[in-house]
Amino acid sequence: MSYIHPAHATAASTQAGPSRSLVLLLATGAGLSVASLYYSQPMLGVLGPDLQAGDRLVGLVPMSTQLGYALGILLLAPLGDRYDRRLIILAKVALLALALLMGGFAPGIAWMLAASLAVGLTATLAQDIVPAAATLAPESQRGKVVGTVMTGLLLGILLSRVVSGFVAEHFGWRAMYVAAAAAIATIGVVAWRGLPRFQPTTQMGYRALMGSLVALWRRYPALRRATLSQGLLSVGFSAFWSTLAVMLHGSFHLGSAAAGAFGLAGAAGALAAPLAGRLADRRGPELVTRLGAGLTAVSFATMALAPLLPATAQLGLIVLAAIGFDFGIQATLVAHQTLVYGIEPGARSRLNALLFTGMFIGMAAGAALGSLALAQWGWLGVVALATATSIAALAARMLRR
Repeated sequence: MSYIHPAHATAASTQAGPSRSLVLLLATGAGLSVASLYYSQPMLGVLGPDLQAGDRLVGLVPMSTQLGYALGILLLAPLGDRYDRRLIILAKVALLALALLMGGFAPGIAWMLAASLAVGLTATLAQDIVPAAATLAPESQRGKVVGTVMTGLLLGILLSRVVSGFVAEHFGWRAMYVAAAAAIATIGVVAWRGLPRFQPTTQMGYRALMGSLVALWRRYPALRRATLSQGLLSVGFSAFWSTLAVMLHGSFHLGSAAAGAFGLAGAAGALAAPLAGRLADRRGPELVTRLGAGLTAVSFATMALAPLLPATAQLGLIVLAAIGFDFGIQATLVAHQTLVYGIEPGARSRLNALLFTGMFIGMAAGAALGSLALAQWGWLGVVALATATSIAALAARMLRR
């Protein structure tokens, strides 16, 4: 397979961009890898008793995964600027498959927490795939291509809950981890055959590479604003999805499959990714970030009306709100990526690492704060938290530089 320099890849794709099959591979790989972060959420109700872990301890499983992902993004994702992204992607595929198998055969909660941390670290291959797509796409199509790959990634996030809830209820939670490992291994084989090589854009050593993250953070106010805004949106997103299964079980007596099925509502929001990418190409990403953050805040706020409605109507309101805030958050994320990738093309992996580190710190904080809010103030506490952080994200986008 020929060695492709990013500049050559851009020149070759100026007319038509990367092939559809390559974009599909990238989108599928991103979706399956990031889905690994969320399989556990609808399964916590059955996973805990099987591992003889209480609610508080089993709640550390998704938090460990999110923290591992944030750590992996910060420490591993910048390597995409220093080494061939193809080799990095293939190595992480192999390690992620092993980590998932480790979770599937975990004998106790300590082993499961270690596996969850490893899954988070290695699932960062999604953050190597997205900059690869941005590198292969010509500037005029970058928003569209990144949006398409992000559609796969976001569908992976949202449909993972549907799949894992169903599998856990019918075949057991361990079967889900084994099946996920097999799917990742399959992607690895296809990527080994079809993914081009990428020329590194820097020869920095690892210490200098990590030090450059600080310089990039200080140099670009647009990066700081994007990271802050997306991180705040992620707090509400994670608080909602991390507490939904517990709330549905306690208030509506619904099981893991029903909780996972709510991911179908969120999956509709993933349609925002390609639409947001095209709008960002035409009207600029700044407008899309404000529209997305505003829609997110309104969607979360509407759930405060749920206690005024009968039970069936409450579920319908939650579904509609999930569609709305997922649409808004994903649109904002694609716009932020389009904005950040245009700042300094030779540092895309590092810029992406900083953006997503902030995002998944927000996710981890949202999981912890959401559980606390639910325990202290009930579901309305979670809604208030998500609404407040979304309004703060909109304010961050509205502030002048």
